[in-house]
Amino acid sequence: MKAPREGPRWRAPGPRGLSFDEFRRLADSIVDKIPPRLCRDLNGGFVALPGEKQDGELLVLGEYVQDDLLGRRVVLYYGSFAALLGDSPRGGWEREVRKTVRHELRHHLESLAGVDDLAREDMEFLARFRKGRKR
Repeated sequence: MKAPREGPRWRAPGPRGLSFDEFRRLADSIVDKIPPRLCRDLNGGFVALPGEKQDGELLVLGEYVQDDLLGRRVVLYYGSFAALLGDSPRGGWEREVRKTVRHELRHHLESLAGVDDLAREDMEFLARFRKGRKR
């Protein structure tokens, strides 16, 4: 899942934002509520990394990764969440993490089903974003 780095929602990390450990605990609590059948073949599980990831001007909050050697996993980038949410209240962090986990889990489930509807939606979002930036 990607989010614009700048604009009304972007905030520099602040002193009251979640620490990496708090972020991991929050993500774990959200992931623990997912029915196990939905995580079938997600053999790499959910991984939280401390860094930030960008794709051009967009922050990458999370991504679904398929690798022939390492399998399937969902990666969440704490640094990207911190750049987006800064010192937002915990509820804002929780909403964004929950939304990102659902988004990446949908990529996984669609991959298992052999469809790529969400990947197309993501590409359409990127095209609209880039078109809007050229004005």
